[in-house]
Order: sequence, then C-alpha cells, then structure tokens
Amino acid sequence: MSTPEIQSVLSQMRQLAADAGGVSRSASTDGGGGFSGELRASLERINGLQQAAGEQARAFQAGDPNVSLPQVMVDSQKASVAFEMGVQMRNRLVSAYKEIMNMQV
Repeated sequence: MSTPEIQSVLSQMRQLAADAGGVSRSASTDGGGGFSGELRASLERINGLQQAAGEQARAFQAGDPNVSLPQVMVDSQKASVAFEMGVQMRNRLVSAYKEIMNMQV
C-alpha cells in the first residue's frame, strides 16, 4: 500500500468521523505522530461511535422519550460502517505487512 493510498484512506476515515458527528483530533493532540497517531485516533472514533450507538439502543429499550427509533437505527448504521472500514483498514495493513516481509533484500 503506497503513501498516497494510506493518505486517501485516512482522509476517508476523517470524513466519516466528521459526517458521524465525531470530534476530529489531530495526531499531535494525542501525543502520537504520523500514521500510528492517526490510526489510534481512528480506532478511538470507531469505538466512540459503537459506544454511542449502544447507549442509544439501551435508552430506547428503556423507553426514554428523547430517543427515537430512527436515531437509534442511524447511529447503529454509522457504527457498523465505521467498524467495517476499520476491519478493511486492518486487512490492508496486514496485506502490506506481508508484502513487505516477502521482499527480497
């Protein structure tokens, strides 16, 4: 996986987080730098979306009048899409790692 492709995936992840209403953090704010910091921030955003969707679902099941079924479904789908993107990112990283390990020196 080349650097432009990685940057493209990271920008897609940032856009997904912004569309989902997440707070975008730069790598410099969480103490890490570069790719590892962005990856950590992306995983934290995915986790946050899943936690929020779970809380919304529990609130709806408890009968909270401030939570509607469409809100629960939309948040659940956002978390699902974010998780799937994380899985695909992991698969591509593993593939890139295997390719690098198979290179002849």
